[in-house]
Amino acid sequence: MLDELKTAKKVVGIKQSLKAAQDGNVLKAYIAEDADERVTQKLKEFCIENNVEIEYAETMKTLGKACGIDIGAAVAVIVNE
Repeated sequence: MLDELKTAKKVVGIKQSLKAAQDGNVLKAYIAEDADERVTQKLKEFCIENNVEIEYAETMKTLGKACGIDIGAAVAVIVNE
C-alpha cells in the first residue's frame, strides 16, 4: 500500500499537503494512525468532502520511511504530475 509513495509525485507534511489540497492537486492522502488528530483533522475533512481516498499508515515512522525521509511524517499526499 505504501509502495506507491516511493515512485509517485508526492508532498510530505501537513502544511504542504493542505496547500496542495487547497490547490486541487491531491489524488490520494496517507495519514499516520499515531499522528495527533489536531494536526490531521483539516486534511481528513478535506478528503472526505472532496472524495479523495485516504489510506492509513500504522505509524509516522513507517510513513516517513515510505516517503524516503529519515523522520516520521504525519501525512503525505500524492499530487497530480
